[in-house]
Amino acid sequence: MNNWVKEVIGTDRALIGLCHFKALPGDPLYDADGGIEKVYEAAKLDIIALQEGGIDAIHFSNEFSVPYLTEVPFETISAMAFLIGELKRDLRVPFGCNVISDPKASVALASTTGAAFIRGTFTGAYSTNMGLVSAKGGELVRLRHNLGRDDLKLIYYVVPESAGDIGGRDPVEAMKASYFLDKPDALCVAGIVAGKKSDTELMRKVRQTFPEAIIFANTGITPDTIEEMFQVANAGFVGTYLKVDGVFENPVDAERVKRLMDKARNIREREGVAL
Repeated sequence: MNNWVKEVIGTDRALIGLCHFKALPGDPLYDADGGIEKVYEAAKLDIIALQEGGIDAIHFSNEFSVPYLTEVPFETISAMAFLIGELKRDLRVPFGCNVISDPKASVALASTTGAAFIRGTFTGAYSTNMGLVSAKGGELVRLRHNLGRDDLKLIYYVVPESAGDIGGRDPVEAMKASYFLDKPDALCVAGIVAGKKSDTELMRKVRQTFPEAIIFANTGITPDTIEEMFQVANAGFVGTYLKVDGVFENPVDAERVKRLMDKARNIREREGVAL
């Protein structure tokens, strides 16, 4: 498999910082008094902090649209499109995005905003905290094609966060057919929830089974875990650690970003990875 991470983001062992949008119009926690401008200002400060800290890429998501929906309403998607369109003026690094738990909306949003990659559930059927989730990968790939974005990279969850295969199948065995037929751009291994370390045992099994795959760690990257993660993964998403005091709800702290990126660069230099 071609290592598109290096081509798209500029380096292997890449770190993608999360920009979590505050609650959006229609969400129960939306601040109607502050309006979309308040959401924009918070996100702008986060991307500035991420870039000041030296992050490799940024990923936008509607993390505070809780409780999550499997079919996200148009007002959420349109708000995200507006925000990303405005924030692109301040971006100096590649970016991706996803609409949480709605892969079709994610493909549409990424395709129209110019995002380089998305992550999501593109194969399988799962029991989740939101009920049953059944992927429709064939529809999503066709939508990507019909929107003229065959270059958009789809990062497949091996198992979605807080979910289990409804048939009780082993996740790696279940992925074999999709890996052969769908040819996912990357495989993504998560922890149980945001901020918790990705399942390294599962990640190693994925690497052994699919040795040429591009693998992402989805959660729980910190200066203490990054070396272990990068023994297996090509790249990783990181959100909670980068926040002030490592608290999920807080804004991004540029100093924490720098601390993590310094560790990442040390690993790259030691491994001879192009920076």
